[in-house]
Amino acid sequence: MNAVDMLKERRSVRKFTDQPVAEETLKEIIEMAAFAPSWKNTQTTRYIAVYDQAIKDKIANECIMGFEGNKRTIDGAPVLIVETTVDKRSGYERDGSFSTSKENHWQSFDAGIACQTFCLAAHEVGLATVIMGIFDEAKVIEAVGVPEGQSVSALIALGYADEEPKMPPRKTVEDLLTIK
Repeated sequence: MNAVDMLKERRSVRKFTDQPVAEETLKEIIEMAAFAPSWKNTQTTRYIAVYDQAIKDKIANECIMGFEGNKRTIDGAPVLIVETTVDKRSGYERDGSFSTSKENHWQSFDAGIACQTFCLAAHEVGLATVIMGIFDEAKVIEAVGVPEGQSVSALIALGYADEEPKMPPRKTVEDLLTIK
């Protein structure tokens, strides 16, 4: 699939079939996602794949701040990806000082690039995703056992689509672009 088609066709999917996602397929996605650019090539994004139903249930019931949409999505997804970021590397110098006035903003920026790269890689191999941001980070860290020194950046439901969402309206180039 060419890049333009991939960008136009990828959708956020919230309903999945019960077909399992093979670990080899997940590894293929991660291998592609590893090409996401990052601050000074720090490559700080990590992925925790939650296949265990009990852990997914705990996240769905205790960690998503009562948001029923995320609960339904997590309940129906064969795999839940917890995207984490190694703290205090993106946007930092080796001595621990910030490199720019954006301070630690680069950590989220890098995580966003990596998250979208993961979702596009999943789309390339026939899987669907949705990125979820409504969650209690401390509770997710506890439920999954996120390693010390890492922050949770996003939750990504992963599986085979059981729906084909239509493309939402897009802003025009004129709305998005200013030329000076």
